[in-house]
Amino acid sequence: MTKKNNNHEIKIIIDGDTWQSALDKAFKKKNSEVTIPGFRKGKATREVFEKKYGKESLFLEASDYVVQEAYLKAIADSKLVPVVQPKVNILSIDSEKVEFQFTIVTSPEVKIKNYKGLNVKKEKVKVTKEEIDHEVSHLLEKYTDLVLKNNGNVESGNVAIIDFEGFKDGIAFAGGKGENYELEIGSNTFIPGFEEQLIGMKPGEEKEINVTFPEEYPAEDLKGKEVIFKVKVNEIKEKKTRELDEELFEDLAMEGVNSKETLEEEIKKGIKAHKESDAENKYIDQLLDAVAKNVDVDIPEEMVEEETHRLLHRFEDNLKTQGASIDLYYSLTKSNEEQLRSELEKEGYKNVLYRLMLEEIAKLEKIEISDEDADKEADELSKKYNMKKDEFLKAFGGLEMIKYDLEVRKVIDLLKEFNK
Repeated sequence: MTKKNNNHEIKIIIDGDTWQSALDKAFKKKNSEVTIPGFRKGKATREVFEKKYGKESLFLEASDYVVQEAYLKAIADSKLVPVVQPKVNILSIDSEKVEFQFTIVTSPEVKIKNYKGLNVKKEKVKVTKEEIDHEVSHLLEKYTDLVLKNNGNVESGNVAIIDFEGFKDGIAFAGGKGENYELEIGSNTFIPGFEEQLIGMKPGEEKEINVTFPEEYPAEDLKGKEVIFKVKVNEIKEKKTRELDEELFEDLAMEGVNSKETLEEEIKKGIKAHKESDAENKYIDQLLDAVAKNVDVDIPEEMVEEETHRLLHRFEDNLKTQGASIDLYYSLTKSNEEQLRSELEKEGYKNVLYRLMLEEIAKLEKIEISDEDADKEADELSKKYNMKKDEFLKAFGGLEMIKYDLEVRKVIDLLKEFNK
């Protein structure tokens, strides 16, 4: 075994019966996939197969059958604990043996000069009357009634109920048609210039609207194109501001809220809780950042690469939940995967640094989580998320992940105590 920093190179040879058995499996699989003249598919003899395709045609397939066994042997022999997926190379391969080289990355040495008395203060939270008034106003807007506007024209702030159909070069295009669509004028949800041209129209009036699709529009055939929308206004609705009265309090259905004063008190509690949560998260981040400035560690680039890769996949998954795709994101932001990876790499490095740092403090403070405590936590969390315990553990990553999560939380709580 050779070592360079935290990269350990281990060579493992698989030969003898194990290798011959792998070659046999490779032959059976390959033979079933090809047709050799004079033989039914999969019925050619080994000698005939090797004469046509060569013995070496089986080598890579056979290596796939034994690589996991070789890796487990490398871990057992070296007694190393890998922190990322290993890299594997085939150094040599023939009909007698295969020699693998595994590059195993282990956790680096972490030296923390200090993590106590760092004078990090948590921000004090207060709620102003202006913030409460703003939320009350926002709540009234949310519960605003839409009433039919019998007289008058479309104005900004009105909701126009429209039929529309879009045409490019006189031909209707896909996705450009709607009936009885509720469009709030001034919401800027349609193509720039569309909503403004509805202002002044009356119920029953029809009109042709000329607009140009933005250059960054996702549909290639419509980017920057001039189109015409044929529009008919069916109805106009206007917003009717609600009052802080008994009817509104019933609609809100908030426990204990039956007056302006109780509503404001409930809103104040909500704003304070949100601010407290933000302040707590900011305090923890500042605390970890302060500790990190006292840490000496040479983080293997493979650890950062793996974390960056995880963040990229999480970013893609988040886009999917919003009904978007990574390609659409690249199109709208005029960026690419390389630029996104570069941005995420900084966060990836910080995540790895914090993780190593917290693990080292856990060792120094001898923090250990028992199976009993982890099992109790799993019980509580599975109930909280209304899941069966075994299903929750599978989704979370098992009891070891529960233990790790509890360990991290205990370390953070300890850091708070040390830095009050």
